[in-house]
Amino acid sequence: MTARYFAIQCIGFVGTFLFFFSYQCKSNRNLFRVQFLSYFIYTIHLILLGAMTGGISYIINTFRSLCLGGKWKFAKSRGMCAILCFLQILALIFTWSGWISILPVAANIASTIAGYSHNPQKIRLVGMFINSPLWITYNAISGSLAGILDEVITELSMIISIFRFGWKSLDRVEE
Repeated sequence: MTARYFAIQCIGFVGTFLFFFSYQCKSNRNLFRVQFLSYFIYTIHLILLGAMTGGISYIINTFRSLCLGGKWKFAKSRGMCAILCFLQILALIFTWSGWISILPVAANIASTIAGYSHNPQKIRLVGMFINSPLWITYNAISGSLAGILDEVITELSMIISIFRFGWKSLDRVEE
């Protein structure tokens, strides 16, 4: 392992640390704010690894978290959800490097739709059963050890949050 590769993995581990704590936020607004920082760090990590589709997808996720964590009404609307999904598709087209490129885009479109449901239960379900499995596969192929660890820890964090807050208390819509 070279010093450069080690440094890139360390950058990713900072994103992992932040993302773990995002699911410990009970309010969606704070969850998306912490994820904003995590996505920004992961953007740098993936681009440095040469995983361009994942990196560009994370830029869009960073913007998504800013929208969902903010107060601007249109940023939380279905129209913005559609724009973000369209941007993910554009990222796929412009960074295409084979079937692997589909994985982060499909994961992020599912997470975007779940996020725009404004329902903590749906956000966690999509995270556990769609987003994390697709990202684990992408990260394994791209060589992102931090990304794999992030998704495993994210799965654990979502499970902890369900036990902490109770499944029924998460079944509400937050605007």
